[in-house]
Amino acid sequence: MNAVHELPGDRPFDDDTSRWEAVVGRDPRADGKFVFCVKTTGVYCKPSCAARLARRENVSFHTSCDAAEAAGYRPCKRCKPDEAAADSRLAGVVARLCRLIETSETAPTLAALAREAAMSPFHLQRVFKRITGLSPRDYAIAHRARRVRESLNPETTVTEALYAAGYGSSGRFYENADAALGMEPSRYKSGGEGADIRFAIARCSLGCVLVGTSGKGVCAVLLGDSADDLARELKARFPSARLVARDSDFARLLDDVVSLVEHPERPIELPLDVRGTAFQLRVWQALRQIPPGTTVTYSDLAAKVGAPKAVRAVANACAANVLAVAVPCHRVVRSDGGVGGYRWGVERKRALLDREGEP
Repeated sequence: MNAVHELPGDRPFDDDTSRWEAVVGRDPRADGKFVFCVKTTGVYCKPSCAARLARRENVSFHTSCDAAEAAGYRPCKRCKPDEAAADSRLAGVVARLCRLIETSETAPTLAALAREAAMSPFHLQRVFKRITGLSPRDYAIAHRARRVRESLNPETTVTEALYAAGYGSSGRFYENADAALGMEPSRYKSGGEGADIRFAIARCSLGCVLVGTSGKGVCAVLLGDSADDLARELKARFPSARLVARDSDFARLLDDVVSLVEHPERPIELPLDVRGTAFQLRVWQALRQIPPGTTVTYSDLAAKVGAPKAVRAVANACAANVLAVAVPCHRVVRSDGGVGGYRWGVERKRALLDREGEP
């Protein structure tokens, strides 16, 4: 796993000057590092609280909610710092369990994970899925599928890749191979050789949109300036697959995707074939929970998936998304208010955000 370095501007917020600057800037990166108390109201808030800014002389700082309450302050009803602190603690527990799943030779049972977290299995299942977007079992499956994908290449056999990923038998993997890889392992190993990827391209207000599907669902939604460029991009993703141009029953699906571009306020559920690492799947699932007309920062998204320091890794997961608008990575912006990058061009991202902001 690649190390995640701190972003420029990440700070420990261990002195009153940097803490006050964070409060003035409503910096979400400071949430969980400290709370600030306002003596005129008797409440304490998290640094990113959107309430009216208090006068500096009326503000003091504490490193935890418990410390603020011990000093006689009560939690703000607007930003609910006590609930945020609880979520932060739970995110830390889930992150520890994710590392345990990733480093175990065999996937831990739900009961074993619950004992490690000191929770009931039922409560852990709900907490884990709320924070990561996946159940512990699905997280383990996604992690092993990533290891298989990394190991499958012309120099290794499928069996070698399966055992390297920790599968005790090939039979167990083959039961879920289509869900894990989108196709049989032997076809994935050869770049999709023999697999059919059906696709179609249409014009929309943002240029051209390509929709590609496997047997499992929509595996690509690409935006671009020309049909030829999009077809080449699809071919690069599935170099050995058989690309099949649209047929008559593909028109409805293409219309649905175009409608997502033109009318994002209209909810449309598409059957998706989402392929990525376990971490990417967590990020993409969280993206799908952001409603139209709403944006979050990369820091917000990192906290939501239980990895508050992995802001750069979250940004990379957004950039790796190949399901434009269906997995709405355009709804993630920079903490300084900037639009941020976008795989299909910043102007398209601005256009999507402007459209979603319309009444």
